[in-house]
Amino acid sequence: MSSEYTMEDFFKLHRDLPREGPGEPADVAWAASLLDLPARAQIADVGCGSGGDVAALLETAELAQVTALDQVPHFVQAVRDAWRGNDRVTVLKADMATIANQYDLIWCAGAVYFMGVERALTAWRKALRPRGAIAFSQACWFTDVRSDRAQAYWAREYPQMTDEAGLGAQIAAAGYEIVGQRRLSDAAWQAYFDPIAERSDALRAQADEGLLNVLDEAEEEAACWNAHRHEYGYVLSVVRPR
Repeated sequence: MSSEYTMEDFFKLHRDLPREGPGEPADVAWAASLLDLPARAQIADVGCGSGGDVAALLETAELAQVTALDQVPHFVQAVRDAWRGNDRVTVLKADMATIANQYDLIWCAGAVYFMGVERALTAWRKALRPRGAIAFSQACWFTDVRSDRAQAYWAREYPQMTDEAGLGAQIAAAGYEIVGQRRLSDAAWQAYFDPIAERSDALRAQADEGLLNVLDEAEEEAACWNAHRHEYGYVLSVVRPR
């Protein structure tokens, strides 16, 4: 995060948004279609953010139980408020590096980069039931020919980003096999960007310098992707231990 704004500034934009990264219910449905989940599947939503995938995860099995976890207190509270009284959803303030219990599916939308692919998959292996799987989305380069703008953006945000072949190598190095992979759609990106743009428009007129820096960064994130979406995006991988 930039030193030119505070976490308070950041969350003025991001608090209570439907999503904290690209994704759509179709991603969850596609991942589940590759797996033979039991009727009472135990599912962990790791780094759940504002809980944008909880409803779709509940639909993956008839009696699926979803444990949503995040370290950010207000995300945890928002998900608890949204699913209060639903006995199929448990919400925890927890570290994604130390997942407790065992699951048929560990879902992680766009948060693996906090740990790194190999480290995350290695750490989560012990939290998988027999025949359990992990589904995660990760930013990747799609081409070797890259614009200066896209390279500069990702050099700031995630300098370790690799291409799809590199992602496959990281998965293999952690001792997993790929069940399926696909790139996230444009609709998945718009599901993230559109609410941010609407919130940004409402905040900008009376924003102070710190908040303006947050809004400018968010605007550049969306503009860069719109201009260079053929160069990079998110890849959704469904993997199992070998």
